[in-house]
Amino acid sequence: MFLAANSGTSDTLDTWEAFLAKFRWQNILAVLAQKTLTILFYTILFIILRKVARVALHHLFRRYRQKGKYAVARVATMDTLVTNGTNYALWFLYFYAILSALGVPVGTLIAGAGVISLALGLGAQGFVSDVVTGFFILLERQFDVGDVVQIGEITGTVTAIGIRTTQVTSFDGTLNFIPNRNISIVANKSRGDMRVLISVHVFPATPIDQVQDIIAAVNKKLVPNYPDITDGPHDLGITDLGKGDLALQVQMKVKNGAQVTVQNAFLSAYLQAIHEAGIDLPTSTLNLTKS
Repeated sequence: MFLAANSGTSDTLDTWEAFLAKFRWQNILAVLAQKTLTILFYTILFIILRKVARVALHHLFRRYRQKGKYAVARVATMDTLVTNGTNYALWFLYFYAILSALGVPVGTLIAGAGVISLALGLGAQGFVSDVVTGFFILLERQFDVGDVVQIGEITGTVTAIGIRTTQVTSFDGTLNFIPNRNISIVANKSRGDMRVLISVHVFPATPIDQVQDIIAAVNKKLVPNYPDITDGPHDLGITDLGKGDLALQVQMKVKNGAQVTVQNAFLSAYLQAIHEAGIDLPTSTLNLTKS
C-alpha cells in the first residue's frame, strides 16, 4: 500500500514536470524582462518630459510677466490652459505607449469597439469643441482669470480657464464648472469703468436747492479720498421714480471693483449731511400687521 502511494506521487510529479517542461522559460523570462524594461523606459521618459515641459512653460510665462506687455490675469489664463493641454497630451501618449508595449492593439480595439467607439467619438467631439471654444475665448479676450462675468444664469469671478471647463466662483462662494462649449453669451463686468448711480429719496416739499448744495459740498469733500473715481460726480437733478416717489440722483464712473465701496460711502455721507441740516427725508415703513 505504501509502495502504491509512492508510485501515485511519483506519477503526479512526473506529470507536472512534463507539463512545466513544455514551457520555454528562458523565452518567457526574456519577454517579461523586455516588457518590464520597455515600460520602465517609457515611465522614466514620461517623468522627464513632464518636468522639462513644466520648467519650460514656467520660464516662458515668467518672461511674459516680466515684459509687462500683457495683463497678469491673461498670462495666468494662458499658463493654465497651455499647461493643462500639455499634461493631457503627455498622459495620453504615455498610456498609449504602455498599452502598445504590452501588445494591446489599441487602434484595432478602438476601431472595432462598436458602441464604445461611437461613445468615444461623441466624447471626443465634445472634448474638441471645448478646446476650440476655450481657444477662441482666449484669442478674442472674452474674459480672463479674475474678471467678474455673467455666463447664462451664473454670475461670479473667473478663477480658472481649463482645456475643457471654465471655473466661475459665485459671490456666495459656490464654485461652478462650465464646459467651454456651453459658453455662448458672456457679459464681462470687468472691462472699462463702471457706472455708480446714487438715489436720494425726497418729499415733494423738500428744499431741492438746499439738498443739492449739501450733495455738492459732500462731493467736494469726498472725491479726493477716492482715486478710483474716473468721472463725476454729476448731479442728474430730480427724477420721478413713479407712484409719487421722487429722488435726487448723482452719477459717477469708477474703476471696476470699486463701485460698491464708493456708492456706500457717498450715500452714507449724503444722508448724514442732510440729516444734520435738519431736512427730513422719506423713510421706509415696516408693516407688522398679520393678515
